[in-house]
Amino acid sequence: MAAGRTTATRTGRRDLVAYLRHLRGRGLSARSTSRALSAVRGFYRFATAHLGFAADPTDDLSNPKTGFALPKTLSEKEVDALLAAPDVSRPLGLRDRAMLELLYASGRRASELVSLPRDRVDLETGILRVSGKGGRDRLVPFGASADSWVRRYLAEVRPAFDRKGRSELFLSARGAAMTRQRFWQLIEGYGRQARIRRKIAPHALRHAFATHLLERGADLRALQMMLGHADISTTQIYTRVSAGRLRQVYDRFHPRARASGRAKMGR
Repeated sequence: MAAGRTTATRTGRRDLVAYLRHLRGRGLSARSTSRALSAVRGFYRFATAHLGFAADPTDDLSNPKTGFALPKTLSEKEVDALLAAPDVSRPLGLRDRAMLELLYASGRRASELVSLPRDRVDLETGILRVSGKGGRDRLVPFGASADSWVRRYLAEVRPAFDRKGRSELFLSARGAAMTRQRFWQLIEGYGRQARIRRKIAPHALRHAFATHLLERGADLRALQMMLGHADISTTQIYTRVSAGRLRQVYDRFHPRARASGRAKMGR
């Protein structure tokens, strides 16, 4: 990397952030910087698929727009609308509600959720055992709402879907494992149904999980463990999102937040 020397196998998210900042510092536009990141992302996708690389450091990295882009997240109201979108009177709707609830409750990556084995969900303790990047296992709690919907799915839907003895928790109506691509399509559809005005992806619920926990005072190190970030600098980006939201709330509701209020104070 131009911002510092390292090998391809040891490059982390922090190195790539420094590289992008280096490019912007040289005067490259956000569009040109995004193209450079796309080339790096293409290399790591090939390397993880065919060269045995354990991790892709570009996975959670957003393309630059005006400066370094923050993760796109959802408000609590938008999350509520998204979770309520599936028709739970139908088997597929009940499955989808359970998937969305568990995704938001645990902050999983979509790939981790669709491949999650049934025996790694402990309903008695409310804990998931997740195999993340690089084969690292971690324990992640989930709450009562997700627990309730997963129990309903297991009791009312999964037995009818499980014709092939699959190990995955979430199955298609034909008894196959869910794919990440299909889950992405489902979330986009439920986003439109919930009248969320922008396109959303599975990562939006992961970002919402992290942002909403931080807004309520969650410890950054604990959040790092739950998200499965090897480097806490990856987790720290959510503090910027949270601070931005706090600024918006302050400016909207504090009686002396606006310039007119400050001007009156000086009179």
